Amino acid sequence: MRKLLLALLVLPATLLASEAGYRLDRAPIEPRDLLSLQAGARTFVNYCLNCHSAQYMRYNRLTDLGLSESQIREHLILTDAKVGETMKVALTVADGKAMFGAAPPDLTVIGRSRSADWLYTYLRSFYRDPLSPTGWNNAVFPQVAMPHALWSLQGERALEVVAGKNHGPAEYQWSQLSPGTQSAVQYDTTVRDLVNFLVYLGEPAASERKRLGIVVLFALGILFIFAYALKKEFWKDVH
Repeated sequence: MRKLLLALLVLPATLLASEAGYRLDRAPIEPRDLLSLQAGARTFVNYCLNCHSAQYMRYNRLTDLGLSESQIREHLILTDAKVGETMKVALTVADGKAMFGAAPPDLTVIGRSRSADWLYTYLRSFYRDPLSPTGWNNAVFPQVAMPHALWSLQGERALEVVAGKNHGPAEYQWSQLSPGTQSAVQYDTTVRDLVNFLVYLGEPAASERKRLGIVVLFALGILFIFAYALKKEFWKDVH
């Protein structure tokens, strides 16, 4: 039984592993950090919203992040879209397939379908590959059609995969080919903020739902005490 329980605990982590077996890093996101979410929204509209849409999210919903509609209109809407419209892009499915070989997916629920850890590791694992059509490849998602949209921030890196010692798992050795505009720590922070925002997109009401859940459980706990006391009062003369 102990082995079965251990297997059930390990299975979810196994399912979240990357396609190539690359170990996923823990995403240090904080859903209640409004500054992080605002920074992630800025990165999203500047680097992701050119090809990827978030068609189930409206711009004005970003007021949840502490932004006014005027701030959203001035800093986060880079097209002629209205603040009440959804976050769509002009790139069509057909054009996406012609340009990249596969249409860029909508990112509204990507945080829920892929997980924060997967996204955080994926966006930090691009490397130069001259054999790839885009010139880029990814350690988490080999042969991915997406080029490295954030390469100017991270710079260009190379990856060498070597056999693990004593027949162990493969080892990954990274080297920097050219610097980006951000240091490694700054880039990790940018990706953290972006992933934080992508997770928010999947369920904007998640923090409020959890807060209300705690309140409801507390109220039910108080109600249980009174209900139990009432039950004892009703049944005290029954033998």
